[in-house]
Amino acid sequence: MEFKVKALNIEKREYSVILNSSDAHEMGLIPGDRVKLFSKGNSIVASIEISQSVVSQNEMGLYINTLERLKVKEGDVISIKAVSKPSSLHYIKKKLRGEKLSRDEITEIVMDIVDDALREVELTAFVISTLVYGMDMDEVEWLTRAMIDTGEKITFEKAKVVDKHSIGGVPGNKISLLVVPIIASTGLLIPKTSSRAITGAAGTADIMEVFADVEFTAEELKEITEKVGGALVWGGSTNIAPADDKIIEVEYPLSIDPKSQLLASVMAKKGSIGAEFVVIDIPVGEGSKVKDVKEGRYLAKDFVELGNRLGINIECAITYGGGPIGRAIGPALEGWEALKMLETGEGPRSLYEKAMGVAGILMEMAGLETEGKQAAERIMKSGKALEKFREIVEAQGGERTISSDDIVVGEKRYDVVADTEGYVIHLDNKKFIEIARAAGAPHDKGAGIYLHRKKGEIVKKGEKLFTIYAEKGWKLTNAIEKAREEFPLIIEGMVLERYPRYQQYQL
Repeated sequence: MEFKVKALNIEKREYSVILNSSDAHEMGLIPGDRVKLFSKGNSIVASIEISQSVVSQNEMGLYINTLERLKVKEGDVISIKAVSKPSSLHYIKKKLRGEKLSRDEITEIVMDIVDDALREVELTAFVISTLVYGMDMDEVEWLTRAMIDTGEKITFEKAKVVDKHSIGGVPGNKISLLVVPIIASTGLLIPKTSSRAITGAAGTADIMEVFADVEFTAEELKEITEKVGGALVWGGSTNIAPADDKIIEVEYPLSIDPKSQLLASVMAKKGSIGAEFVVIDIPVGEGSKVKDVKEGRYLAKDFVELGNRLGINIECAITYGGGPIGRAIGPALEGWEALKMLETGEGPRSLYEKAMGVAGILMEMAGLETEGKQAAERIMKSGKALEKFREIVEAQGGERTISSDDIVVGEKRYDVVADTEGYVIHLDNKKFIEIARAAGAPHDKGAGIYLHRKKGEIVKKGEKLFTIYAEKGWKLTNAIEKAREEFPLIIEGMVLERYPRYQQYQL
């Protein structure tokens, strides 16, 4: 049947359309059924919604995402036909029963994810099944290969390709802005695809966006990397392992990250760019994704095994994740801190040591150095890393002459001061992230937190502990309230809480 398009100026994540109840009845469709839409050589599978008033007979309502995908507008004519549920649903139900999936079954699930043939609830069921029952290494390998094969792939011929990845969970972890230019200045290629923050205060792509564009196709990523040796781009724009981004979308509301999905997510992106040597940063400690070194070793073992299966050399760096890396949290603040270190060769030891260590491991793996950390430090102090970073910024459309003094942070700010004297004995990663997000990060680039005191440092009463930055006054107010409700820092001897909180006494 053919229908006239009614454009609905409403954002929606899933692909769905609205039919008039009379048309739906005539076609034998009920809410949730699937139809395939055709227009001008484009097609898409969408689920049905039904209304008596939103659209008239012979009219079909399309949300913004569906309009853009089909490249149609108000008044255009489209054709539709009913389609059955994808067979991959049977395999998802199989996994929900705790059974092992075959390579072909996993491939079909991933193909349907990429083609948007699965509804959000069905994709969520798949993710939950892997969380509850897990996947063995065969299944993880097949999932990874399917993710690679259903997206863009890049082949480099000019030099060895290396990469690094952090599993996340620790605020302030901006080391890619240091590692990438260090490595690129050695002649190795490092096409770094990064994520935007989902539950954090700033992903690497959010930080790099302070300096330059981050949305490029896979072909453009290759051109930039071959031109200047490295890149820092958003992976979601490259169509590299596109199933991963769709899986992440359903993981976010539930705040889950099944190990099998984590392994496949990381390694699919590395396999898609042809990386030969990869360092995986696994932060461990209270408040991070991995609670201790023992658990970190188990995860490292799985990464190494999966790398062996895929022909990628993997080394894992188990790092301290019990507190923020550096002192800055939030896109502009982290960009400022990273660039300041590139300019001066100095800065917070937690950031400096971690960046030099990871860059050094990559150089040793690629056979360039036997003492990689010292080589990384020489490159940093020589100014070569700064010059290379500026080349990358320019190649991605930014200003080559950018300096740390040019970076603008939020004008609204509030200093949180100590009400007692002593040593800082604890920093809470999750609470700092919540405060920074309340202030507007990562959407507001200038929002975030700067830490004046970190763990082990002494503070006197009335001195600054941390400063909250925001671009909007009401967001600063929200962040201040969040900090008061869930104070993210502990000084030895301080009163943590009063209970009962509002007790009235008879005097």
